[in-house]
Amino acid sequence: MPPVNEILNTDCVAAVRQLPEGYVDLAFADPPFNIGYDYDVYHDRKERDVYLDWSREWIGAVHRALKPTGTFWLAIGDEYAAELKIISQETGFHCRSWVVWYYTFGVNCKRKFTRSHAHIFHFVKDPDNFTFNAEQIRVPSARQLVYNDTRANPVGRLPDDTWILRPQDLPDGFQADEDTWYFPRVAGTFKERAGFHGCQMPEQLLGRIIRSCSNAGELVLDPFSGSASTLIVAKKLGRNFLGCDLSPEYAAQGTARLDATNVGDALVGAPEPVVSAPATPDAAHIPERKRRRVYVRGKAAK
Repeated sequence: MPPVNEILNTDCVAAVRQLPEGYVDLAFADPPFNIGYDYDVYHDRKERDVYLDWSREWIGAVHRALKPTGTFWLAIGDEYAAELKIISQETGFHCRSWVVWYYTFGVNCKRKFTRSHAHIFHFVKDPDNFTFNAEQIRVPSARQLVYNDTRANPVGRLPDDTWILRPQDLPDGFQADEDTWYFPRVAGTFKERAGFHGCQMPEQLLGRIIRSCSNAGELVLDPFSGSASTLIVAKKLGRNFLGCDLSPEYAAQGTARLDATNVGDALVGAPEPVVSAPATPDAAHIPERKRRRVYVRGKAAK
């Protein structure tokens, strides 16, 4: 029987190639960025061509393992974002969105602007037939949050390519025509931090991807499971899951986290902002400078 609901302590290329063709519904990959990060067993400073050739191998294996209706999300840093996007498209994927994930607690740099973003690509195999559960990820609109406008759709709207889970950190927000998502990075002091792996994705970010691009009972693959957060979120949301990791320590620690996780457990981290603006029936008569104040938890942000 093909593996399911476990972390395979092995090389992801070999493991994913051994899966039945068309076995996976959704793949999320946060691979090494080839920037010299200190993993315990993987060397993260390969020659450029070696890294790109290896990327072609694992992306090709993921493409083969995905169902014809499958979806592939790829998180990557600046250094190789363009190259891996091209490789994915050459492999046969179609890009739906190029998202920039903006986060707090950016990486401090000495001779360049502080980095506070990563790239997340949304790929599908078939551009005309793929899963996208819009109703699972609707959020309150600006008309609801700011103006309490009765014309707002009561069920909310689809998120922009801008994701804001802690509006108090960015009170003016991003505009609808921007392509940046906002989530706090999982810093060392956060309760969410597992502790044994330095590159940990926020559960709320993963939850939005898994909710929107898979259904209950389907299989979510993470070929670089690391802290196992993708698999944990998949389990919480009632999906099957499968991960790979070269590190025996990461695989063991991730398995322990999974064993302590139950289907239906709440996702860790700040949830979507809720509708909390007080009624403003005469908003059309309020000066623009006052109407643009953003309300957070019922209080106007100054």
